[in-house]
Amino acid sequence: MKQFTAFVKKEFLHIFRDTRTMLILLGMPVVQIILFGFAITTEVKNIRFAVFDLSRDQTTRQITERLAANRYFTLVADIDSPPEADELMKAGKVSMVVVFDADFNANMLHTGEAAVQLIVDATDPNQATTMTNYATGIITQYLQELSAGSGAGATLVINTETRMLYNPQMEGAYNFVPGVMGLILMLICAMMTSIAIVREKERGSMEVLLASPVRPIFIIIAKAVPYFILSVVNLITILLLSVFVLKVPVAGSLVLIFLGSFLFILMALLLGLLISNIVQTQVAAMLASGMGLMMPTMLLSGMMFPIESMPHILQWISAVMPARWYIELIKKLMIQGVDGIYVMKEFAILALMVAVLLAVSLKTFKKRLE
Repeated sequence: MKQFTAFVKKEFLHIFRDTRTMLILLGMPVVQIILFGFAITTEVKNIRFAVFDLSRDQTTRQITERLAANRYFTLVADIDSPPEADELMKAGKVSMVVVFDADFNANMLHTGEAAVQLIVDATDPNQATTMTNYATGIITQYLQELSAGSGAGATLVINTETRMLYNPQMEGAYNFVPGVMGLILMLICAMMTSIAIVREKERGSMEVLLASPVRPIFIIIAKAVPYFILSVVNLITILLLSVFVLKVPVAGSLVLIFLGSFLFILMALLLGLLISNIVQTQVAAMLASGMGLMMPTMLLSGMMFPIESMPHILQWISAVMPARWYIELIKKLMIQGVDGIYVMKEFAILALMVAVLLAVSLKTFKKRLE
């Protein structure tokens, strides 16, 4: 029994001395429960909306105030023309525009009916449906209170018309195709590149390669080029399947889609290089690139769950997730069909990430060679 106890004690000591094992055993469950507990939710919060009020009377103001006071909605702007609504939608500043008919209050008083239109960004069908239900529920509740207060058993009606932009058929593929593109490219480039380089280090062949006449940086580039080419092939395959099988249109510039994808692939390759510089084994590389990238990409990039519904701290963390900006870029170009000026922010952020990762990767790589 003493020998068995000694062996158990020895195993505990081995675990406690290995910092990475301790992080996986004790730290990973904490991270997972926080991410899954707060990021995974079907509830949609912080819905940014604008109001186009052609009537500007007491009733429309009260409905607008009801929407703005609700915890699910955030009033962004009070616009004066349809082009402003289109501008806000394309820029991603609002997800819904509420349009009140002219003479809204007068129509309610004289005919008992008035009209309101909800223009919703339907690139994410589930989110669009939830937004519409929330807004319709608030308007219906206000109408019931108004009817009860009007007396004489008057029947008042607000006809709510819904217009789904960018995805009128409410196809789910419109939402998940950009997310799948980001996830696949991230995993292939980062995971496979890091594992390929670390494999050479484990086998001891990296020293032989570094001792060759070829400069070390060209060796690393040479190992990354095949994954870049394979990622481009995967990108073309995904686009072809999306258009011809899933019937997802490419509404925007195909050139900008490829430029943004090339930038994202380059960033993922550099991330894989950075991981290979830090870890020493293939298992560690797989854990760092797989668990460290796949789960945050799925949960915090907006691929599956709306970022606006997450706590602020997770929204800040999602801001450093490259896949978030790539997915937003692809959605705007592929689904919404916006011009290049509306994706300059996403291009700039991805370019900045590439520059930072390039500097850090090269620095850590040079330190390892000395």
